[in-house]
Amino acid sequence: MVTRVLLVSTNYAPEQAGIGPYATQIAEHWAGTGRAEVHVLAGMPHYPNWRVADGYRGVWRTEEERGGVRLHRRRHSVPARQSAVRRALYEASILAHGVVAPPRMAAPDAVVAQLPSLAGGVLGARLARRHGVPYIPVVQDLMGAAAAQSGIRGGGRAAAAARAVESRVLRRASLVGVIHETFVPRVAAMGVDERLIRVVPNWSHVAGPTRPRAEMRARLGWRDGQTVLLHAGNMGLKQGLEVLVEAARTDPSLRVVLMGDGNQREHLAALGGGLPNLDFLPPADAAEFTDVLAAADVLAVTQRSSVLDMSVPSKLTSYFAAGRPVVASVADGGGTAAEVRRAGAGTVVPPEDPEALLTAVRSLAGDPEAADALGARGPVYVREHLSSEAGLGRITALLDEALDRALDGARPGAAVAAGPAAGALDAAEGPVVHNRSVFHRRKAAGEQAGGPVPHTEKTG
Repeated sequence: MVTRVLLVSTNYAPEQAGIGPYATQIAEHWAGTGRAEVHVLAGMPHYPNWRVADGYRGVWRTEEERGGVRLHRRRHSVPARQSAVRRALYEASILAHGVVAPPRMAAPDAVVAQLPSLAGGVLGARLARRHGVPYIPVVQDLMGAAAAQSGIRGGGRAAAAARAVESRVLRRASLVGVIHETFVPRVAAMGVDERLIRVVPNWSHVAGPTRPRAEMRARLGWRDGQTVLLHAGNMGLKQGLEVLVEAARTDPSLRVVLMGDGNQREHLAALGGGLPNLDFLPPADAAEFTDVLAAADVLAVTQRSSVLDMSVPSKLTSYFAAGRPVVASVADGGGTAAEVRRAGAGTVVPPEDPEALLTAVRSLAGDPEAADALGARGPVYVREHLSSEAGLGRITALLDEALDRALDGARPGAAVAAGPAAGALDAAEGPVVHNRSVFHRRKAAGEQAGGPVPHTEKTG
């Protein structure tokens, strides 16, 4: 029996940063089993530069076949600058077009939605309810917390409204996936039964570096003996990248490189005022992305001091794969700091503190052997805990459990007892991989279940 799945994700390929690559790999993985018909309701490619990609401008609706997946794209607004009002219009346009023109497809067996898009979450819940099928949101970012913590203009007023919508969407779920255990208490506080929360960490979706560091540094014009501090990814408000600009201003001998795009890029370039040791690079091609990361001496992840528990940057999985030490200028109690410490591949310093960041970078630059040893822990962590096989297995297990519960009539205790740690990544354990799939198991809607179905198995 073929399982028909609808994934709702505003972000999707060809986007190469943020949530898009994960949504794409999930959908193509399910389609690749040969036992799933996968549809995706997505927006127009626009992230991280917040401009609609060439070939999609002026397009209202389109359907594509990509990697065995049927992709249904719908037009929406794309704000070049972020404010609470513009973000609300962005979400409203996604919701309106999705309601007016839902995907043309037969009834799905389950609906999975990637948040932080509140509109995507509402659309997913609406479509699942219409067809009477399980609804499984996967929380990549917490939008209510983001509105309050990211520094977006008008965010304080928007936070309560966003939290209310987010809470309503999550409470409708059959199961809720979250990418980090630090999200569990906040999701539970929204009224979600903690026994229905599953931790499904992201994985490293890039290959390790292949070119010699010296070759790539020469190509990039980074001279020998100069310390290069690199930030790769979205340049948005919550990143608080001003700390890197100030670090470049404070230490002219340090080369600071901001690679990527985002709505704060122009602001940061103006703030830098033509500093000779501050470079802005376009996003690297996927084929050489990790080679560029590996060419740097230190990789930076930064967040505003107000960002505590609403986001864990997806760039970390790529940073670890590159094998260079990470300096995290982030709040000490948040998920980002916890993940850097868990990997053992970097150091954490107070956010928005250029001197603390510079002290950490100088320490690493002054002891290259120690820096290399620290960075080398990243690929080990990726192999042991962040493989795509394990990550995709966890997401598939989440879908399986929701489908099993629907088939079993959600018998009390059948799967709920697994608790929030089911599928979680524990640094003290080996990798958790998918054990068995309902794609194999489902033969008819009336199949009799023989008790709870284990959905993970530890190996190694």
